[in-house]
Amino acid sequence: MIAFYENRKDDFYAAFSPSPKRNRLQCAAHLHHHIELVLLLEGDSVAYAGTERYPLTGGDAFIAFPNQIHRFETTGPEKYYIFIVSPDLAPELAATFMSTTPRSPRIAGAADDPELLEIAARLLACKNEEHAYSDVIRRGYLQVMFAKLLQKSEIVESAHHDSHSLKTIIAYCTQNYQNELSLSVLEQELHINKYYISHLFADKLNISFSDYINSLRVSYACHHLRHSNHSITEIVELVGFGTPRTFNRAFLKHIGCTPSEYRQGKRPKNGDPARK
Repeated sequence: MIAFYENRKDDFYAAFSPSPKRNRLQCAAHLHHHIELVLLLEGDSVAYAGTERYPLTGGDAFIAFPNQIHRFETTGPEKYYIFIVSPDLAPELAATFMSTTPRSPRIAGAADDPELLEIAARLLACKNEEHAYSDVIRRGYLQVMFAKLLQKSEIVESAHHDSHSLKTIIAYCTQNYQNELSLSVLEQELHINKYYISHLFADKLNISFSDYINSLRVSYACHHLRHSNHSITEIVELVGFGTPRTFNRAFLKHIGCTPSEYRQGKRPKNGDPARK
């Protein structure tokens, strides 16, 4: 499974489907620093966390913790809330999200909870509000919603050392994706054994280090292709690929089309990983 690193620019995203801009849950395998929550109200879907498959039906919730590979397959019409939120917006629970994982990301019946649905509706209603207390209100609703969901989940502790190391590595890669990145470079810069780094990516993220770095760079390339007038040759240099050939090969592998096709609006059939 090739996962796409989704470089999210916003700390808070909320949507209700069906809507003019979003009519299905389907998307390709991806990961990001954010928490992703789906409250499925009607319909059926299949969610994946890593390689594990979780059938979802109306009334279920699905939550992906930060840097957990996940994707969705649509099996029919759906009605749902989706929230993609930085852990920083739920500070009292951030440590839980960064150092633990749910034994099962599927929470049966959670989307039937009237109180959770009320909070979801309020979060959606206030997502675009901007006033002196708007951030405080959003954080308050998020804290309550996540606390209620975690109460319904079985949480498993991650090894503290592994969790801290992975967070350090990902932060470094995100800040230095334009520069040379290799296991040897990270070993020298972070003083973490390169074989241990390779093990962390394989064991915790189910992705190789090289695929992760390529995906990170492709994510930034997608942003440039959608929102800038830079030529593809310029984008190759901006995102840290050594040659156009390497860039094109990685882009096709992770996105399923060429950079030119992506810029023209072509999207993969299994869902654009940079959909949000």
